[in-house]
Amino acid sequence: MAKAIAVLGSTGSIGVTTLDVVRQNPDRFEVVALTAGSNVDLLMQQIKEFRPKVVSVFQMEAARRLHSTLRMDGVEFFTGVEGNVVAATMPEVETVVVGIVGVDALIPTMSAIRARKMVALASKEVLVAGGELVMRERGAKASILPLDSEHNAIFQVLHGLSPQYVKQITLTASGGPFLRYTRGELEGATVEEALRHPVWRMGPKISVDSATMMNKGLEVIEARWLFGVEHERIQVVIHPQSIVHCLVELVDGSVFAHMCRPDMRAPIAYALAYPERLHNTVRPLDLASVGQLSFERADVDKFVCLGLAYDALRCGGTMPAVLNAANEVAVEAFLDGAVGLTEVAEVIRRVMDMHQPRPVVAVEQVLEVDRWSRERARAITPAMGRSR
Repeated sequence: MAKAIAVLGSTGSIGVTTLDVVRQNPDRFEVVALTAGSNVDLLMQQIKEFRPKVVSVFQMEAARRLHSTLRMDGVEFFTGVEGNVVAATMPEVETVVVGIVGVDALIPTMSAIRARKMVALASKEVLVAGGELVMRERGAKASILPLDSEHNAIFQVLHGLSPQYVKQITLTASGGPFLRYTRGELEGATVEEALRHPVWRMGPKISVDSATMMNKGLEVIEARWLFGVEHERIQVVIHPQSIVHCLVELVDGSVFAHMCRPDMRAPIAYALAYPERLHNTVRPLDLASVGQLSFERADVDKFVCLGLAYDALRCGGTMPAVLNAANEVAVEAFLDGAVGLTEVAEVIRRVMDMHQPRPVVAVEQVLEVDRWSRERARAITPAMGRSR
């Protein structure tokens, strides 16, 4: 019997790749719910192909356009947060793929956990901003399977291992487009250069995060919550080939590595089929053709955002939510040409300095901290732009 899945954020890169895996395995999966932000044209194509029972569009105007354009019997239409929650909690759904960008993913993720669904989580912000809350709510109710290639790899390596034997977890990073730039050269980096990732093809925001290495900093925070490992035991190394996705060192000195071609279909297929595996998801890895695997330490003096993420994790409480929100505003300002690349970290640092962290106790609190941080960051960026 086909596994019923809901795809939240179906028109984003994670959603599109998820549906590609489903398309290749039509006998294994059935799409019963699709939700999107505003990309009505792509969503309409997906609805016609996969014929879900529930469809939701987050933005009201886009929802009106979809509802007036598409007529299909047996499809229920929803909007906003409610639509994502409905999709995530449908009784027949077994796995909920969370590919929504931003803290908007927090409420439907928590709803899916409470409904005891398998949550295939790609949205970094859920665990960065509300990790303590999410993991406390999860308890024994639901399983969370990470879709980030690095966290998915760690999950696979740790499967069946007792936590007491894990000494250190290492996340690998490609180094992005600015790996060989000096600090001075980074100050003049352009948006076009930042979006030119050497390995992955991603959206603008995550591409800039990779360029500043904030993306890897956010992954450190995610790993702390997903695997219950203190930040002192999570390190980052640069691995330009992006073949080794994680390293896990055990107390006896053994080191386990997960290797795979850099293709998001691999972690998504693993999460969808879990605990089984799909055949021939990606091309086999030929190490002889790769030729060389190299590693080097991450330079936190050059990539300041990575250090800020560790700072936020050490502070704990609501500080990672502040880091995440301020970063989103600063990256948007960089993409708009209002601030330089190195000023992204300065915006984040200033907002973090304004905040007194508190224990995370409720979703509403996380969302309020997120709003507060965005307001502070937006107040800072115009002044920076004028001083340039």
